[in-house]
Amino acid sequence: MRAVWVLGIDTSCDDTGVGLVRDGKVVVNLVASQVRLHEAFGGVVPELASREHLKALPLLVERALAEAGLRPKDLDLVAATRGPGLIGALLVGYTFAKGMAFALDRPFYAVHHLEGHIAAAWPEGLTPPFLALVASGGTPTSTRS
Repeated sequence: MRAVWVLGIDTSCDDTGVGLVRDGKVVVNLVASQVRLHEAFGGVVPELASREHLKALPLLVERALAEAGLRPKDLDLVAATRGPGLIGALLVGYTFAKGMAFALDRPFYAVHHLEGHIAAAWPEGLTPPFLALVASGGTPTSTRS
């Protein structure tokens, strides 16, 4: 049976995340951090975050595919964060992924950001219903007066 490859993209805040999953196992996980860019402002500047995603995303996707030895047409599904998050940043990743899926004639899957956090920490064998706590939002805040 042929492997199933999924490209996942997250641009919900200031980090650009790109991952490749083969048959449910993470093969490539790349992150372009924007911490230094936003440091001077004491927190994330949404417009700057969106612009950085525009620069980083094509390069990360190309690098992820190269690391896995894949071509875009080898992908079976493309997924991206749909929200919640910074709307401009989300739109960059969402439209990139949706456009890529359309161009490749592959299914597109929109992922809820918080459900993604839960799924990433989901222990094997656990079945719903269960209660989960997501403590997210590691964005630095200013300590300047």
